[in-house]
Amino acid sequence: MPETVRAHLGSELQALYAAFLAEPQPDALLDLIAKLETGPVQAVASSEGTFRAELLAALPGLRAFAVSLAINQTTADDLVQETLLKAWANRHRFEPGSNLKAWVCTILRNQFYTECRKRRREVEDADGVQAGKVITPAAQEASSDLRRVWQHLGKLPASQREALLLVGAQGMTYEAAAELIGCQVGTMKSRVSRARTLLAGLLGVEDDRSLA
Repeated sequence: MPETVRAHLGSELQALYAAFLAEPQPDALLDLIAKLETGPVQAVASSEGTFRAELLAALPGLRAFAVSLAINQTTADDLVQETLLKAWANRHRFEPGSNLKAWVCTILRNQFYTECRKRRREVEDADGVQAGKVITPAAQEASSDLRRVWQHLGKLPASQREALLLVGAQGMTYEAAAELIGCQVGTMKSRVSRARTLLAGLLGVEDDRSLA
């Protein structure tokens, strides 16, 4: 794929991800974090307060990741809620000072694919219908191009979509994304490459001339 096409896709994906991050977080999720039960004040109040604050800080990125997997925003918010509850219940397993966002994203991803296995299928939005319904207000205000990118992203297999968004939108290295997903670096590179090629074809930007 020409470097100009890669750069074009990257800028569109980064703008889309920024739009998701800028979207106001649902009151239901904010209230859930605020109401998470604490343990004995003298023993763990300080550490639990820190953990709660880190969960709150990680919420925009966690929710953007959930939407990139589930496409449907209601399903995504349900995933985030379940993830927050599981993270809180297992907070004693989190190593202070390590990457909490990566930790909760792993919990969310495992939950998503567990639910997919129960349904015996991988979630895809073949016509981009659900993706068209969940565009954030920020993305709608930014440009119609972002809506078009998101609709076509919904047509990618979930495994390729998450790989492309982690690397192309969030700017993670192949190594970091592979560690988060739990796959080989070569597998991550292959998924990103296939996703880029498919998305470029859907958007009609396969070569330099199409960007002129």
